[in-house]
Amino acid sequence: MHMRLMTAVTTICLLGLAPCAPAAEKPTDPQIAHIAYTAGSIDIEAAKQALAKSKDKQVLSFAEDMVRDHEAVNKQALDLAKKLKVTPEDNDTSKALTKAAADERAKLAKLKGKDFDKAYVANEVAYHKQVNGALETVLIPSASNADLKELLQTGLKIFQGHEQHAEHVAAELK
Repeated sequence: MHMRLMTAVTTICLLGLAPCAPAAEKPTDPQIAHIAYTAGSIDIEAAKQALAKSKDKQVLSFAEDMVRDHEAVNKQALDLAKKLKVTPEDNDTSKALTKAAADERAKLAKLKGKDFDKAYVANEVAYHKQVNGALETVLIPSASNADLKELLQTGLKIFQGHEQHAEHVAAELK
């Protein structure tokens, strides 16, 4: 639990939610596109891990939803970037997210059965809370392109549903 809390706090700081972050450091549209795409890819990888490890029907159904929805949003993001002739720009936030996700997957890989299921779903709840918070407070307000902003807003609605779904599954696993 302590590691999940540290990961959540790190994610908040990395996504620029810390109140001390100067306004001049707000991400650019290419950086926002990369952060959003990276966040979706991370959740797809986590869900694929759950599909390989879990035997719980609710966890498997949730993981299938994560793969389907995040792949769809990531495809829309790539299509939009291509349409706008924007190259998503790797940045410190997306790199740190990728490293934290790899660490979390390694930790989850050591777990089995109900322990894995509970840890995976708890991580999904925390992850969606952090990503949704970042979308609401940093990424959407920082986006200057109207199409990008609209895609992020649509993604936020979907991901808020994911958060609620994860909370429901977590409650069922207790």
